[in-house]
Amino acid sequence: RESDHRAWTPVSYTVTRQNATVQGLTEGKAYFFRIAAENIIGMGPFTETTKEIVIRDPITVPDRPEDLEVKAVTKNSVTLTWNPPKYNGGSDITMYVLESRLIGKEKFHKVTKEKMLDRKYTIEGLKEGDTYEYRVSACNIVGQGKPSFCTKPITCKDEIAPPTLDLDFRDKLIVRVGEAFSLTGRYSGKPAPKVTWLKDDIVVKENDRTKIKTTPTTLCLGVLKSVREDSGKYCVTVENSTGSRKGFCQVNVVDRPSPPVGPVIFDEVHKDHMVVSWKPPLDDGGSEITNYIIEKKDTHRDLWMPVTSATVKTTCKIPKLLEGKEYQIRIYAENLYGISDPLISDEMKAKDRFRVPDAPEQPIIKDVTKDSAVVVWNKPYDGGKPITNYIVEKKETMATRWVRVTKDPIFPSTQFKVPDLLEGCQYEFRVSAENEIGVGDPSPPSKPIFARDPIAKPSPPVNPEAVDKTKNSVDLSWQPPRHDGNGKIIGYLVEYQKVGDEEWKKANLTADSCPETKYKVTGLTEGLTYKFRVKAVNAAGESEPAYVPDPVEVKDRLEPPELILDANMAREQHVKAGDTLRLSAVIKGVPFPKVSWKKEDHEVSPKADIEVTGVGSKLEIRNTVHEDGGTYSLTVENPAGSKTVSVKVVVLDKPGPPRNLQVSEVRSDSCYLTWMEPEDDGGSVITNYVVERKDVASAQWVAISSSSKKRSHMAKYLMEGTQYLFRVAAENQFGRGPYVETLKPIKAIDPLHPPGPPKNLHHVDVDKTEVSLVWNRPDRDGGAEITGYLVEYQEDGADEWTKFQTVPMLDCVVTGL
Repeated sequence: RESDHRAWTPVSYTVTRQNATVQGLTEGKAYFFRIAAENIIGMGPFTETTKEIVIRDPITVPDRPEDLEVKAVTKNSVTLTWNPPKYNGGSDITMYVLESRLIGKEKFHKVTKEKMLDRKYTIEGLKEGDTYEYRVSACNIVGQGKPSFCTKPITCKDEIAPPTLDLDFRDKLIVRVGEAFSLTGRYSGKPAPKVTWLKDDIVVKENDRTKIKTTPTTLCLGVLKSVREDSGKYCVTVENSTGSRKGFCQVNVVDRPSPPVGPVIFDEVHKDHMVVSWKPPLDDGGSEITNYIIEKKDTHRDLWMPVTSATVKTTCKIPKLLEGKEYQIRIYAENLYGISDPLISDEMKAKDRFRVPDAPEQPIIKDVTKDSAVVVWNKPYDGGKPITNYIVEKKETMATRWVRVTKDPIFPSTQFKVPDLLEGCQYEFRVSAENEIGVGDPSPPSKPIFARDPIAKPSPPVNPEAVDKTKNSVDLSWQPPRHDGNGKIIGYLVEYQKVGDEEWKKANLTADSCPETKYKVTGLTEGLTYKFRVKAVNAAGESEPAYVPDPVEVKDRLEPPELILDANMAREQHVKAGDTLRLSAVIKGVPFPKVSWKKEDHEVSPKADIEVTGVGSKLEIRNTVHEDGGTYSLTVENPAGSKTVSVKVVVLDKPGPPRNLQVSEVRSDSCYLTWMEPEDDGGSVITNYVVERKDVASAQWVAISSSSKKRSHMAKYLMEGTQYLFRVAAENQFGRGPYVETLKPIKAIDPLHPPGPPKNLHHVDVDKTEVSLVWNRPDRDGGAEITGYLVEYQEDGADEWTKFQTVPMLDCVVTGL
């Protein structure tokens, strides 16, 4: 019977065995069964199953899992995925068992240690370079099924592939405010690249409106309900260890503009029109402003009237106004995506607020010359608008036409120098002021003036002084006056006054007798003291006098000597040997000083030419030699004192010979030369030394060095046994000096030393009166061939050795013992 029924259903056939197969059952339903034994007497009691039996196929182990694949490989990990088996054996899969085998080994080893139902697994901790095979088995309540087919051998190493990026969006994207937009694409690369989103170089972060979704192969940035602030340059970067790729998109979230920026400025207000201006919107909505819509309204009415909707400028003329009415102005900004909220002005009454400037007062004329005059005026009322220019006009007194004096603007100065007047003509001038409304009325004409230079008395002469004197005269000098009074200076009047007197006497009667700025006053009395003054004279008269500061005593003056050095004595003089030396100076002093030249406090050389004139002195020496160098002094002396100046003269010449030439370290092929610098370098730095050698059997010197700056030289490549002489000369920029030679020839041989001791001395025969000796040659011969061996003997117990003889060979028989 079914488990949920109470009635039993009989099986339709009789069974004689101890088992039976029941047909016609429904899969998945639960049944109870009972059995009774029957014999010829009858049927016995039933035996019933103790628990219900669910009808289903028999349970076995699962089939092998399918599609085992390698998803990722690095140097120390492998990631695998697989699909479940087609048949689970009649029972749910309880876990999967993943196994691996190192290539070269026979057995598989279990990788997973815990129950694993996921069909993806990453094996970590592998050794780089090892190669493995993998397989996976499924388990149910019966047990572990067959393993899957093995993967191909997998070597642990990092898979490297540069990133790739395939974007679904273009370089530019325009979005209306409130709409959503998304930036999507696909990417790849090994190892798996890192995906970064930037907006205007700032990392994009997720929020309520901004979402970022990244899968192993796709990327997406989405923005919901976009606002203007979402506009910007978006950048997606896909980067791994092998490189990076970038994609860009300029997103512009557009909207209608914000209102124009106020306040509305009334640039001009008139009785029938106004001119207003404003500033553009702070935000143009991401699209260029195409035009402004301007409307006007009488404040006592509710109706707005259009003025224009086609202007792109931020200024507009509002026409057709009624005088005395108050108006408001309303301004909209418009772009491709709509019209902004309005900017509304304050109330403004239509009336004339400004006018042209008033006429200036009568101008004043000053600083008149033969061809110019300066016109000066006061600033008039500006009519409510700032004055931007003044217009100055002129006309001759008898003419009727006014002429503008310049086309250039005159502002802000309230005076102007009018040029190009005709000398002798009479002129009048007038001035008009101008603002942006227009030009005002002209001023009344000025008083007439004649174009000619005014002549005034000159200013006094400048800095009169007594520059010289004798026992009966004084020489005066001065500078012209700073101002000539616009008239030519005819000359000067010179006056003098004896100290203690009140009367000034004229030294010259007329100005034209002293046209220059100096004069010699004569006829004075020796020993007396006088004052002096000078006046300048032009056609207008005499100037105020200028006085010589101090009274002057008339007597012969006494001045101490003074030397003014020419350039050839102002600094140390360098003269090349053979050239001419010139020293000169200008000499002053009253009386003229006595002149003397010295060299090192001694008289100068007789070959020196000395010339003395009334103004100076000159010393000249032709064909100079080195000995002409030294310190020259010039002394000038008179009763008022003396003065001396000195100058050092260096005669530049070839250097002298080097000193103390020495030869050392003589060898068979070289020797070492040393020397000291010359006592006299010729006034110039020694540039180099020239070293030469000569075989004593030869007459010719051979150079072995010509550029050495050192004071030593190793002479090489000598012929052994040859005798040599050496010499050295110094050079500077003026030439080569004399040579210094070695005093005696040098023979090129190695130095000799005593030979070493003979070796292995021993006897080879002994007799009653003689001994036969032999020995070997010494280790060193001292640099020369051994000529013989000295044999000595000593009686046992004695202190001294007795010489026997010198032998040439390596043996000897000592006799006479």
